[in-house]
Amino acid sequence: MIIANDLHKAFKTKTGTVQAVEGVSFEARDGQITGLLGPNGAGKTTTLRMLYTLMTPDRGNVTVDGIDAALDPAAVRRALGVLPDARGVYKRLTARENIAYFGELHGLSATDIARRTEVLAKALDMGDILDRQTEGFSQGQRTKTAIARALVHDPKNVILDEPTNGLDVMTTRAMRGFLQQLKAEGRCVIFSSHIMQEVAALCDRIVIIAKGRVVAAGTADELRAKFGESNLEDAFVKAIGSEEGLHA
Repeated sequence: MIIANDLHKAFKTKTGTVQAVEGVSFEARDGQITGLLGPNGAGKTTTLRMLYTLMTPDRGNVTVDGIDAALDPAAVRRALGVLPDARGVYKRLTARENIAYFGELHGLSATDIARRTEVLAKALDMGDILDRQTEGFSQGQRTKTAIARALVHDPKNVILDEPTNGLDVMTTRAMRGFLQQLKAEGRCVIFSSHIMQEVAALCDRIVIIAKGRVVAAGTADELRAKFGESNLEDAFVKAIGSEEGLHA
């Protein structure tokens, strides 16, 4: 389980201070996919970066499986598998070598790396690219490689920042199936996306962030009912619109 509690984060600019995240709190539970939604500039990526310890909150705290990220960030990183917004791969290495390198960083044995590589390659349908040099990979192939190396240490908690962004239809379908598999295995999955149909179909709970705050949270049905809309996209627009209205 991942818990965000009253997270705040500000950045200094030449013209002053920008409050990117202001009091974000939510829970992402085991065996569920939690969707994180928000318009560009809402503070979503900053929130994710605080969850996986790339950034330190100015206030508030993150716990992963009961471990406080401020007190033991290394243990939190071991408990997480992360696909960040930037997901370059080492172009001179094959996909298998990329995965193995990350396994070594996590202290896995060669036997465990080989076993996990086969499991992930099968789940992500990577058999035809596993031993190819990653230079020249399509976006979908790079994303698969980045996900596999992020999960090589078999983490219970997974954070995926727009994993289907830019993928073709067939690769997107495969990725959705993979997310369902992670959920079925009892993992805690946080999934960020701009595709409302995808979020409605995949996510057990949805957290909507606007202007650095959580403006709504619940199941897709609960959010549609709360905002009196028949589809999630219209409910989302109303949710972020209510925040805009409050701070106009």
